[in-house]
Amino acid sequence: MYRNGDESLLAYDTNAKMYPPLRRLEDAQACFEGLCDGTIDAIATDHAPHAVQEKLCEFDEAANGVIGLETALSLGLRAGVSVERLVEALTIGPVRALGLDRRVPGLGTLSAGAPADIVLFDPRREWTVTPETIASKGRNTPVLGQTLRGVVVATVYGGAVVHEV
Repeated sequence: MYRNGDESLLAYDTNAKMYPPLRRLEDAQACFEGLCDGTIDAIATDHAPHAVQEKLCEFDEAANGVIGLETALSLGLRAGVSVERLVEALTIGPVRALGLDRRVPGLGTLSAGAPADIVLFDPRREWTVTPETIASKGRNTPVLGQTLRGVVVATVYGGAVVHEV
């Protein structure tokens, strides 16, 4: 997430203010290594959209939280996590961690009879994170202006297409 590998550039960017706060670059790298080697088995985002005025203020007064849902896949790819590992950590990993597969058979899988909640994405396609490319009501992300790889092209929820590019 750090721009050009320099964590100091985010030090007082209210769009990077969250709780718990971003840690040192070494800490972020350790998290990505744990994700790649399977030590970390699930990814979830604390998608926290905020209005512009909640972030356009002095750092100490700014609301905590950033949007993460729309950038999680792309940031994982940029960090060097394989597509297969990301899909696993974003789908079946959280289902197992929360025990949801005991309540809804097939949840987090593409098995017959499972809920038809599917995301189709192009892992090679690039996009630039701008206020116009963010679907969320909030635009508070420390990666505004950055070009990322991995575009969600369609979302199916309950068997119906609810988003399509």
